[in-house]
Amino acid sequence: MAALVRSSGAVVRDRETMEEILDSCGVTMEYWPVRSTGRTAVLLKENAPGPLEMEAILSEQDHYFERLRESNGYRTRDLVVVFPEMPGLSGLLDRFRAIHYHEDDEVRYVVDGEGVFGFVLPDGDQVELLVEEGDFILVPRLLEHWFRLTEIRKIKAIRYFTGTAGWVPVYTGTPSLFAPETPRPV
Repeated sequence: MAALVRSSGAVVRDRETMEEILDSCGVTMEYWPVRSTGRTAVLLKENAPGPLEMEAILSEQDHYFERLRESNGYRTRDLVVVFPEMPGLSGLLDRFRAIHYHEDDEVRYVVDGEGVFGFVLPDGDQVELLVEEGDFILVPRLLEHWFRLTEIRKIKAIRYFTGTAGWVPVYTGTPSLFAPETPRPV
């Protein structure tokens, strides 16, 4: 279950309140059960599945991709896999920890692990949202946000694209109201 943390430190778990806060900045969040049968259930727990294994994971979730393709025009998808022993992990994460935006929507469906998206709200306040297995999130284009891992440092998420040109982060220089490694809400 997702949790939202306000810059004051208050934790919001009530889904209706979380949705109201996220709606204020255009973020869509839904829960989609992860389909994991047979071999795919095992592959989801592997730290570094190979290309064929990643495609098997993607294929099992393609019923969601088909829905997004029809409703929003998404054309491609891939699987991003991050794990503690991943070479270059710190440098990769530093790129997403700074507040930035994209020229296109950022769309993720978490199929394993967890991470934290942070958002700058219209009033300038900030919130962080814990996303876990089954959470689908759409961060609208031009919204200032950031991403970091939790202390387990592991996530597998399907990314959906209408194109790839708008995925370059544009850093805004907005300072974060959160400590770089804010603990996971309990």
